Amino acid sequence: MNSLDENISVLSKKYLPLAEELLKEAIRIPADYVDKPVDQGGDPECGLSNHEGPRLKYLKKRITEIGAVHSPEDVWFDEYGNLVWTVKDPDDGIPDDKKRIIYFDGHTDTVRALRDQWHQKTDGSIDAYDGVLKLNGLAHDFLRGELGYLPPDDEWDNLIFGRGSADQLGGVISQIIATKIALELVKEGALKGTIIRAYATTAEEDNDGAGPMYLMNKVLPGSGPELVPDVVILSEGTGDAGKGALGIYRGQRGRMQIEVTVTGRSCHGSMPWEGLNPLEFGSAIITEAAQRYNDREGFKDDSFLGHGTRTASFAKLDTPSDCAVPDRFKFRFDRRLTVGENPDDAVADIDGFESVKKAREAGLSVDVAVPVYEELTWNNYRPGNKQIYMGWATPEDHPALQTAAEVYKMVVSPNVETQIEKEGTLRKEPRIDRWIFSTDGVGFPIPAEKSDIQISDRKNWVHAGDYKHPPMFGFGPGIEQNTHKIGECTDKRELRLAIAFMARFPSAYAAS
Repeated sequence: MNSLDENISVLSKKYLPLAEELLKEAIRIPADYVDKPVDQGGDPECGLSNHEGPRLKYLKKRITEIGAVHSPEDVWFDEYGNLVWTVKDPDDGIPDDKKRIIYFDGHTDTVRALRDQWHQKTDGSIDAYDGVLKLNGLAHDFLRGELGYLPPDDEWDNLIFGRGSADQLGGVISQIIATKIALELVKEGALKGTIIRAYATTAEEDNDGAGPMYLMNKVLPGSGPELVPDVVILSEGTGDAGKGALGIYRGQRGRMQIEVTVTGRSCHGSMPWEGLNPLEFGSAIITEAAQRYNDREGFKDDSFLGHGTRTASFAKLDTPSDCAVPDRFKFRFDRRLTVGENPDDAVADIDGFESVKKAREAGLSVDVAVPVYEELTWNNYRPGNKQIYMGWATPEDHPALQTAAEVYKMVVSPNVETQIEKEGTLRKEPRIDRWIFSTDGVGFPIPAEKSDIQISDRKNWVHAGDYKHPPMFGFGPGIEQNTHKIGECTDKRELRLAIAFMARFPSAYAAS
């Protein structure tokens, strides 16, 4: 380790209690709003997609207070509602348009807490927002059965429990403390030749990647190179219950929503021949979709990202009563897209089902389309994007990934104290892998022919088929199989090393 590596390691340990404080408060904040009447400032959806305001305002305030930016003007909310902050070394003698632009990206919304179930299933020992309530009464057996990986019982004092701890508030806090450390070590070169632009985004759970989509469509077109990313680090959790914590993830499948609306003719249930039943015809479509997926008809496979998938994920029935033929049946498929799969083909595949043909021949209307996301963000911005989120993969031999592996060896490996590396423990050696689920990364790919963003050869973007995107990889605290579950938690040891990694990568890449 050189002196910069050593000082980053020292400061990541020094500021771990601060990181823990920020993370616990970011998790806790919705407790102040979910049970309060709306007319008194309450919000039963607080913390969920498009309801992140209180959490984001807290983080903005703390970023300034703890010195994670040089001045208050360096942190702000953009029009979409993303929290943005930036740090650089203005005295390194390198013009901004020649510096490496490193994006940190993490989302700040969570899935629904199911707070009552946390209390019930953990015997009252853990609250979804307040964390551990009874340290000596933790429901060990339930938690071990529920979660993908937990360390030995005598190491549970390292765990931070609560909704969002692993997905993805721990990653966002890592970004904040990393920029603080980089600023403190600016004279040692921690920011030389680089600008960090950090984003805490909104609505990723409901509208994957819409925060980055806003950047790609509204901010970067026509901008100078000092805004265009050379590398994006996604701080979504990169731990795996069987492979180890803190992997370096270089890709993920994309996803899309496909909505099928079957409209028939309602009538009294006692004379069904007078109507056209959309529920029965629609159910046949769902059944055919499941069978075709099981047979892998219409799906491609990729050796790295895996095969495309499809599953029914939502349904709504419009009916006058439970003794009537319904009028309309609307349902959605969650379609995961692997390399080589096209959104238009995925829609056309369903539209060509035999069950769809039969419904139309019987006189029903069947519409197969991609829904548009129209929900307002917490900042009252209407995204208006089709719910298509493209997958991506950064080649393993890309300089960004080579640098990531080296940085891991610089500031992570020397601080891994694991004696036996198994299951979800930290690893001495870097692990290059992929996500199973989705991240904000899906918001960065843009059509290959899009030319209104200045992308020099030096930025070394990835070109794949009809799309291009900045080099991206993930590195963040949290085990993927622990997310969205009762008892969700993250390990402070992962938090510390994620902070160290993000503080070290920018200058390392600038020097490469």
